[in-house]
Amino acid sequence: MDISLDLFRILDAIDRRGSFAAAAEELDKVASALSYTIQKHEQQLEVSLFVRQGRRSVFTPAGRLLLERGREILKASDSLANDVVTLARGWEPRLRVAVDSLVPVEGVMAALAAFLDKYPGVEIDLCEEVLGGGWEALIQDRVQLVIGAPAPLPQIPGIRTEKLGYLSRVFAVHHDHPLARLGRPLTAEDIAQHRMVIVHDTSRNEIPRSHRLLSPGSNFFVQTFPHKVAAQRAGIGVGFLPAKAIAPALASGEMVVLEVEGVGLEDELYLAWKTTSQGKGLKALREMLLSAQLLE
Repeated sequence: MDISLDLFRILDAIDRRGSFAAAAEELDKVASALSYTIQKHEQQLEVSLFVRQGRRSVFTPAGRLLLERGREILKASDSLANDVVTLARGWEPRLRVAVDSLVPVEGVMAALAAFLDKYPGVEIDLCEEVLGGGWEALIQDRVQLVIGAPAPLPQIPGIRTEKLGYLSRVFAVHHDHPLARLGRPLTAEDIAQHRMVIVHDTSRNEIPRSHRLLSPGSNFFVQTFPHKVAAQRAGIGVGFLPAKAIAPALASGEMVVLEVEGVGLEDELYLAWKTTSQGKGLKALREMLLSAQLLE
């Protein structure tokens, strides 16, 4: 059975405009042409799409189903046509992007909003990764761009990077935590007596990395750095956090930064993509992200 896109457009117009005559006017056809198309499909499908109620024709359940599913098909058809034209002109219809959980999300969203305002025909599919997870997603072609991929860079041919900058992390605890009352720089032994909050690496196949630098003891595991911030603000545990992420809690006195002997943490973060990704959309997005200075 052949169901034409023309039928779906007719059913959609009839439903929106309320009558065959108004639908025919919108589609620049005569009403008899609409009736002929509907009758032909009714014969092929051996169902009735409309039933008379007084002077009006209303959809049967079968007609209503065809209308609703047909609208989905029309939307997909239009999207496919747009994607084909977009790709032929060198623009990707969709960009799959991973952002590392360390990167301040507000700056990323502002940059993405500016990009979409300028290039509304490109869709963005955004996911969050941690530590090695972004590199793995790029290597496995699950994403085309990683925002905030951490050092060290994998020694794999075909990967390009551009440095975003450095992100400092500080050792922070809730102001009521016992470590906050010591009044001196902390040692590894001091910290080992307390629960550390650890972020899981989202790598699926590679050996996961972790920043449990001072943690031979009890740990509390979370999935993202925002979860880590929330856990430490709640007093669940301690650990290194991006200074910007906890600026309000530090300003209010809810959390305090403590010095740790011989330990400082500064993450070197990159934009990363594959050399095979040559689309204009990806290039434009990279340029906008770099100019946004996300880590400053």
